[in-house]
Amino acid sequence: MPQTGITERLLAWRHGDEQALVELMPLVYDELRRLARRHLRRERPGHTLQATALAHEAYLRLVDANRVEWRDRLHFFAIASRIMRRVLVDAARAKAADKRGGGAEHVTLVDVPVGDPDEGLEVIALDTALEALAAADPRKARVVELRVFGGLTVQETASVLKVSTDTVGRDWSFAKSWLKRALKK
Repeated sequence: MPQTGITERLLAWRHGDEQALVELMPLVYDELRRLARRHLRRERPGHTLQATALAHEAYLRLVDANRVEWRDRLHFFAIASRIMRRVLVDAARAKAADKRGGGAEHVTLVDVPVGDPDEGLEVIALDTALEALAAADPRKARVVELRVFGGLTVQETASVLKVSTDTVGRDWSFAKSWLKRALKK
């Protein structure tokens, strides 16, 4: 994939060149679908969202992100990964809300039997844990997002965050332990 072509078009788009946006899509499409497939592999079987739809939704949200100061290809895909995670969390929350009655009138019942856990609860639990980690240490949460959801290497993560690879390694170790404890609660 021509990395400089992507970076040049991102920078041109950031400076108002709408044609650069048109030229960007063919350059990033395959990578967005690969990233979407990586995200969906972590979902439970039977998830209704397909990789193509997830990639398209992420791209639409990316092009609406007017306030982003695009730096380069890695930055673009890191943001795309974060957006895909948000789409999946939103879908899981919507599904959980539908299972709880969605827009139906809410009433209080006593001794309602508890059913099987919703399949979206794991995604929601991870999102909640990541938000808590971000509140405590935003950089460590970004390392998790970039490594797990973005599929970036330690070196690529260090480049995006502008820190050393040793720092990413330490953050990664800490964050994995922290999330493991948070998800057991």
